[in-house]
Amino acid sequence: MAKDDRQSVDYKQIPLERVRNIGIIAHIDAGKTTTTERMLFFTGRKHDIGDVDEGNTDMDYLPEERERGVTIVSAATTSFWQYDDETYRINIIDTPGHVDFTAEVERSLRVLDGAVVIFDGKSGVQAQTETVWRQADKYKVPRIGFINKLNLIGGDFYKSLTSIKEHLTEDAVAITLPIGQGHELHGFIDLMEQKAWYYDPKERISLEEGEIPADMQDLVKEHRTLLLEKIVEHDDELLEAFLEGKEIPVNKLKKALRKAVIGGKVFPVAGGDSRTAIVKYLLDMITAYLPSPLDLPPVEGINPKTKEKEVRHPDPSEPLSALVFKVQNDTHIGTLSWVRVYSGKIEPGSYVYNSTKGVKERVSRVALLHANKREDAPYLMAGEIGALIGLKDSYTGDTLSDQNHPIVLEQINFIEPVVFASVIPESKADADKLGLVIQKVMVEDPTIRFKVDHETGETIMGGVGQFHLTIWAERIAREYGVKFKLGEPKVAYREAIASSAEAEGKFIKQSGGRGQYGHVVIKIEPLERGQGFEFVDQIKGGAIPKEYIPAVEKGVKEAMQAGVVAGYPVVDVRVILFDGSYHEVDSSEAAFKVAGSMAFKEAMKKANPYLLEPIMKMEIVTPDQFLGEVTGLIMSKRGQILGTNERAGLQVITAYVPLSETFDFATKLRAATSGRGDQYMEFTHYEKVPIDVLDKIIKNSGGLQN
Repeated sequence: MAKDDRQSVDYKQIPLERVRNIGIIAHIDAGKTTTTERMLFFTGRKHDIGDVDEGNTDMDYLPEERERGVTIVSAATTSFWQYDDETYRINIIDTPGHVDFTAEVERSLRVLDGAVVIFDGKSGVQAQTETVWRQADKYKVPRIGFINKLNLIGGDFYKSLTSIKEHLTEDAVAITLPIGQGHELHGFIDLMEQKAWYYDPKERISLEEGEIPADMQDLVKEHRTLLLEKIVEHDDELLEAFLEGKEIPVNKLKKALRKAVIGGKVFPVAGGDSRTAIVKYLLDMITAYLPSPLDLPPVEGINPKTKEKEVRHPDPSEPLSALVFKVQNDTHIGTLSWVRVYSGKIEPGSYVYNSTKGVKERVSRVALLHANKREDAPYLMAGEIGALIGLKDSYTGDTLSDQNHPIVLEQINFIEPVVFASVIPESKADADKLGLVIQKVMVEDPTIRFKVDHETGETIMGGVGQFHLTIWAERIAREYGVKFKLGEPKVAYREAIASSAEAEGKFIKQSGGRGQYGHVVIKIEPLERGQGFEFVDQIKGGAIPKEYIPAVEKGVKEAMQAGVVAGYPVVDVRVILFDGSYHEVDSSEAAFKVAGSMAFKEAMKKANPYLLEPIMKMEIVTPDQFLGEVTGLIMSKRGQILGTNERAGLQVITAYVPLSETFDFATKLRAATSGRGDQYMEFTHYEKVPIDVLDKIIKNSGGLQN
């Protein structure tokens, strides 16, 4: 077991192979921040232990977080850990578990090399666990797991491990076993080393080696065999030795497990109470099994000049490539840009090239982060995560590079807002200041939208959920002094087409002088759900000059912002421009833009248009005696029950429910279960609105189309 390292460390002396960039991800209330706080304590980053319930954690620093005990924004820090007589640098990002802030998880996983997935031992895999797992799969992030809260009644390591295998990955395998259960939990067995470690349940911070309990010998043998079988599957030499019954040295097993974890082939899982010294073992797992920047493939991007693919290795001598993955507004220093540097180096006072936007930016300062505190650094180099101060035009997803060797890395895609509400300023002064704040907020949180409804003059705010909007209303009031109330939530409906159709748009206008002439013929076709928009130019023989084609596409896109069913944006459609005509004198870009818009609206009317509504996947937890009432509530909300299972003595119902039916669901659930039911939901997809509901939606949609 590693020793605490509470000495000051020159982080620049840590070689890149001993750097770990990791994230802590989980369902809400699984214990992410508690685990991170213990990591900071045991690595000597802080000398007192923060507690979520007492509101004194370093990583949850916003007043809104401390008041609710919920992580809202990602927080980063750097710590050091001694393992095998070497010092490792661990850069940690603690992420939110609430679905409304899943964008924070998305952008963090985009730049991290590894992740620790925390599970609630009373519940196993929960809804948001599956969401963050899919996000980690998307970016091919290697993971290790920790089943937490085994000290609580209902905490069950083995049931939780089974749920991981059933719902996430069959490659999950135990690497520790708990000693004791519930309030009797007081240690763990390291299956790799075949050692037992104990701690005082009250003191919690020291570990002592002891004998493996006699009544656990067979269990240890069984699970160690399962662990070894998983490891040797991916190493031919070790597999041969295992099949021959030979004892395999632990150092070879660890080396093989590390390779398998980095390759995404094995998911080792420990378990215990993260308020205790088992976190020391978790830190050992991070250093032993999660990758350094050197262990991963080089980053790929596109040269914006040549349009050819290029790669960058984690080497400070290569040309700069870095990704801005978060932008924070600070009242004292201005914009703080979080970056992951993939190659090259960034120094204070230097210039970087934003190859996404084609602009040059000056870096005034470079900093390391510790939650809401900063520490000036002499530079950031390949493989590091830190912050830049002074960038003006670089936003989330932008690539920073060397102007002579530009590269554009893959951007970060975020979920679109599904809930909107009108913004009602408390005073004229608040209304005047709101306009100055809007852009800053949208830069900081790419899933927040503001727009003006030109019919009513209202400002509309959009987000991922009601809680998301509420938190930002509070933050804007506190951080910018702008107070407003939110109107009733509205749903972000969409429109689509069921069939193909053709139409022409002809815009002719004579007004004495030069006239206007634009004529297009288009065909529209439905695309698969989620495919977005596709514009195809099939003009032949110069029927429409090439310089007018972009104007037609622009006109089509503008028409798509308000469909013909209820005025909502149109999605998943291919537009083919295949004919038209022009006038030598009167044709213009403006005329073809209008013609494109006219043609699209006409074609959509013929293409059997319909309305789409966002569907939420809900997980409802209830005592058994209320199962009938909860099932009835779901059905009354046009819900579709997907399944029911038991978890820690409670019934867990999974269902699809239209977002429009969920705004009062929590209130009705509490009433139906005498306050003992709980719910969790996330946006999952769009579905066609039933005919019997359509008239009601159209009637209520006036003024808040989005």
